[in-house]
Amino acid sequence: MSEELRYFLNEVKANIEQQLPSHIEKLAAPSILKEAMIYSLNAGGKRIRPALLFATLKSFGKPMEEGYEVACAIEMIHTYSLIHDDLPAMDNDDLRRGKPTNHKVFGEAMAILAGDALFTYSFELIANMQGVNLSSEKKLLLVQEIAKASGPEGMVGGQVADMKGENQALSIEELMYIHEHKTGDLLSASIISGAIIAGATTNDLANLKLFAKELGLMFQIKDDILDVEGDMELIGKPIGSDNGNNKSTYPNLLGLEGAKSMLNEHKDKAKKFLANVNMEQQLLLALTNYVADRDH
Repeated sequence: MSEELRYFLNEVKANIEQQLPSHIEKLAAPSILKEAMIYSLNAGGKRIRPALLFATLKSFGKPMEEGYEVACAIEMIHTYSLIHDDLPAMDNDDLRRGKPTNHKVFGEAMAILAGDALFTYSFELIANMQGVNLSSEKKLLLVQEIAKASGPEGMVGGQVADMKGENQALSIEELMYIHEHKTGDLLSASIISGAIIAGATTNDLANLKLFAKELGLMFQIKDDILDVEGDMELIGKPIGSDNGNNKSTYPNLLGLEGAKSMLNEHKDKAKKFLANVNMEQQLLLALTNYVADRDH
């Protein structure tokens, strides 16, 4: 990773981790609910979704500050999905990023409610954006894009397909459908949200959507590879947990080398689509390489 990208990611992480809890602390809500929400928001992580949004803004020559609320909203949606994913009725995980999962600390009922609260508040945050010269039409576009990416045609639909696919031998096409929606759509929404805020053209938006789809698939293929050969200390969960959950993965279907080859194919496609976008491309190119080369 270049020093420039490392500085950018550290800047994103510092900014977003300062802002996330501040949005929750000011709410007139039960303290235990706010505590549970903040617990999972503070659990760390790569903050790749905010990074993609901010990188898109910067690439169009816009300041990061214009995307703070939307980046926080998307990270809240991502966090809600992780809280619910970890529940006994879903993946039944005890650890998330090396810390006890939300339901292990606050109980199942509060974990469900904390996830619900993060999801619903995210859209309120976008609607009430202050200090950014954004039209009501653009706010509506943002809500539409993010709601679709996280709803039945997006992340939730992908999660359902993922659950239905457990204990079954899935085809590559079925696995790609799951990951395009469960993981990819919210990553894509992060990029498209940055482009909407920046006022990107219809043509640039179309190419960014194609780029983002490839990037989302890369992200999940790399996750599957790390589940085979990653470092538990870095990943924050046991290696091989996907095998333990009887899930189809790219290494299972293609072999480890086949999965790595597929990762490189999608990386090449992503770079071709990005080349068609009228923007400064270096930062998003660096992030594309980071997604492929990361160790956690």
